[in-house]
Amino acid sequence: MKVYFIGAGPGDPELLTLKAARIIGECPVCLYAGSLVPEAVVAGAPDGALVRDTAPMTLEETHAEVLAARDRGEDVARVHSGDPSLYGAIAEQIRLLKRDGIQFEIIPGVPAYTAAAAALKQELTIPEIAQSIVLTRMSMKSTSMPAGETLENFAISGTTLAIHLAIRNLREIERQLIPAYGADCPVAVVYRASWPDQQVITGTLTTIREKVRAAKITRTALILVGPALGEHADFKDSALYDPSEQHVLRVKKASPAAS
Repeated sequence: MKVYFIGAGPGDPELLTLKAARIIGECPVCLYAGSLVPEAVVAGAPDGALVRDTAPMTLEETHAEVLAARDRGEDVARVHSGDPSLYGAIAEQIRLLKRDGIQFEIIPGVPAYTAAAAALKQELTIPEIAQSIVLTRMSMKSTSMPAGETLENFAISGTTLAIHLAIRNLREIERQLIPAYGADCPVAVVYRASWPDQQVITGTLTTIREKVRAAKITRTALILVGPALGEHADFKDSALYDPSEQHVLRVKKASPAAS
């Protein structure tokens, strides 16, 4: 048997990859993180499949379900929100699978920050304005951050920050980022990206906190910060499609003057 860690995407069932949907439809056991994965995502499980919401379960309890499936010779679809590689809590599950000699495979999914960018209808990497994205979070009541992985350190780059699990800590985000980004730096908060009740709130480092409080958003939101989120009508076009730039798939065209 095999355990498949499946990225369910940010919430919209139509954002499941074809492979993810196929494997969910084939596995007789489906364990999904119901706090972030809607039931519609696992609705394609086969008739008679064991489908369990793992939100109220411990690591040991979910692994017990995997061991029971192994004893029955049944594959397991372990469905996580977004992409499993980012805050998917799969590392500790993989450690147990390796300990018990159980095969596993990871199926990537659409991460929340890309769904948030889609909701904002914009690119996050704009030529000569921002070419990098930092994916991070804040400690709060969850696992502590490693030394050096602070917002203040990341802010030195001045690039786009995608801050997870921090919607209740906007005051601290404001305090740490204003010295590097400035009080008027654009900020976007996307609540439940791609879900039917998705909300998008935009502002600056000094205005976003009050706007979020007025909207009564306290969980399941991603915070994007950086100059790329602002209005930039005069940014330089990417060299990717520039006719004066040559690359392996496009020969440089001569200018009219040269001909």
